Amino acid sequence: MSAVLVLRGAADASALRRALPDVPVNELPNLDSPLPADTAVLVLRSGVRVGERELDALPHLRHVVRAGSGIDHIDVSALRHRGITLHRNAEAGAGAVGEWVLAAALALARRIPLGHHALLLGQHEKQACMGASLGTLAAAIWGAGPVGLAADWALAPYVGRTAFAAWPSNPPGLRELSPTALVEQSQVHVIALPLRPTTEQLIGEDFLARVAPQRPLLICAGRLETLDVAACLRALADGRLSGLALDPVEREHLPLLTGSTTPLNLLASPHIGAQRSDVRSVLDRWAVDLLKEITADNRVLIEGGHR
Repeated sequence: MSAVLVLRGAADASALRRALPDVPVNELPNLDSPLPADTAVLVLRSGVRVGERELDALPHLRHVVRAGSGIDHIDVSALRHRGITLHRNAEAGAGAVGEWVLAAALALARRIPLGHHALLLGQHEKQACMGASLGTLAAAIWGAGPVGLAADWALAPYVGRTAFAAWPSNPPGLRELSPTALVEQSQVHVIALPLRPTTEQLIGEDFLARVAPQRPLLICAGRLETLDVAACLRALADGRLSGLALDPVEREHLPLLTGSTTPLNLLASPHIGAQRSDVRSVLDRWAVDLLKEITADNRVLIEGGHR
């Protein structure tokens, strides 16, 4: 019988077993373990890469379920070539990520991470923690997908103003400014871009040099690879950035963030933007409903889990 493989943390495997009593549901920590060859459905989380090697190990795979938004770690063309359907839920966690963006903006504006890091190093840096009122700052949002829109919704009541980087595919009705105007006028930059060849390390030395006169706060709520992290840390250390917040930190990124003995206004979190109990419940219910339909008659659903 075809089986479901759930990677730990991607969905509630116990709930899936209760909902699908006649379907084998296996749970593994990652794809490095020996994989059940009869797997027809793979349920995965962020940070798990699926390419030709992984697909070769799952010859009967027919569905990949991404309980979240980002799919840059999935070889979508390889799935398409093999007739494998991709399902994802890009909206469920967006509001929680927007909340994290607001928390990060407030923490950086008040220079809370700087004071915290200094105390951990045995230093009392009260004078260095003179902050700014969030309400006086203009925020630029780069990326108008679900996360960018949620960041705007969360920030708008508390900052001076928000604006999106103008782009043809943006939804209608957004307040947009040209990238040049955003660079010149914004004291907060929220990076909520998908990872593509055109966005990889887009936020690097050139961008940092252009925004340096504003000494802005930089907040990454998309993919860390859209930033040249080393360049951003240098800009933070030498004052071209007033603060830096990074949420999408995976285990492989840890070497980029360790070793500093100087207090920095740096907030980093282990990809917890959508890690909220209510979001987890919504995604678990979505996964159960989706797998019930998949396993009932194997009908192909369009990407997103919606008809």
